[in-house]
Amino acid sequence: MRSKPTCPGGRHLCDIGPLRLENGDALPQAHLAYETWGTLNDERSNAVLVLHALTGDSHVTSSSHDPTPGWWEGIVGEGSPIDTREHFVVAANILGGCQGSTGPSSPAPDGTPWGSRFPLISTRDQVHAEARLADALGIDRWSLVIGASMGGHRALEWAITYPQRVERLIVVASGAQTTADQAAWIHSQLGAIRLDPLWKGGDYYGGPPPAQGLGLARQIAHTTYRSAPELQERFGRFPQHEEDVLEGGRLAIQSYLDHHGVKLANRFDAGSYVALCHAMLTHDVGRDRGGIAHALRSVTARTLVIAVDSDRLFHPNELWNIADNVRGAFYREVHSDHGHDGFLIERDQVARLIREFIDRYRGGHEEYEPGSASNRWVQSIQ
Repeated sequence: MRSKPTCPGGRHLCDIGPLRLENGDALPQAHLAYETWGTLNDERSNAVLVLHALTGDSHVTSSSHDPTPGWWEGIVGEGSPIDTREHFVVAANILGGCQGSTGPSSPAPDGTPWGSRFPLISTRDQVHAEARLADALGIDRWSLVIGASMGGHRALEWAITYPQRVERLIVVASGAQTTADQAAWIHSQLGAIRLDPLWKGGDYYGGPPPAQGLGLARQIAHTTYRSAPELQERFGRFPQHEEDVLEGGRLAIQSYLDHHGVKLANRFDAGSYVALCHAMLTHDVGRDRGGIAHALRSVTARTLVIAVDSDRLFHPNELWNIADNVRGAFYREVHSDHGHDGFLIERDQVARLIREFIDRYRGGHEEYEPGSASNRWVQSIQ
């Protein structure tokens, strides 16, 4: 396995070799694109793995190699809770993604894009790929694994599949198993892309992309990322500028969703969106492990779970269930009017909770009292 700086900006590319998948299929060769910040210490004990959400990427925070803002500025960086002066931070683009890691747009063995031939990958496959990256970097144990939304899926899977490799764990606005409600929203998004005539079964590479289908999928998803009260407060029944709904014009909320649909279609690959949605459908930490509760009880990492109180995609109950089954886990809520996206928007609140947790276990000192999550550190930040 080799790592070399071949991607744009500060990204590196790691050859993780052939990968046998959970369903019996295989990728004959796979790569992960990744970025790093800080310096790995001599003991290799200060490594932190940050895992991104569905359409995120490896650019978590700005650096001298790439000064553009990252998706979690203020959480990761110099002086931030995950301080890159103290920690060696690694963030990889997810297996199946489109920002340098192997995915549907990548060359298959015959040199043409994988397209519809790209195998179905699971959350566990993605974590196994990330473990190969850790091996290549010489990291036997992460000081902290942290993930939000879909990244939280992988963070939990890391702590269950490789308990000996995860010292501390933070799961933000995520869950232990994809629920029927979440699967329903995913199904609608997949349908939007597949109904685009330009989708061509996933083999559109070399021609125009199915931008309308991908844009519509994003509109469906974005609705779940915000809260109904926030949308009502921001947009209500207001028209978009001078447009008249009685004459076929749009409401402001329609324009807002159109904007986000176009924005994603301009930067993301529809094939990767489909592959990653399928991976979300596979997410179930209890599969072949005796159920969710039994799997969560196998976590040995010191654990913090953070819910957003207005999240209608990953309801706080899902985070509570994790905390209630992981020994010694802490449950906290962020107060936000913004729904699921609160984990990105309420950065001061999220930063405070992460900093408290890291400081609590600095130097390996344990300060929690064993027992039920119901009697530990549960209040929302107001």
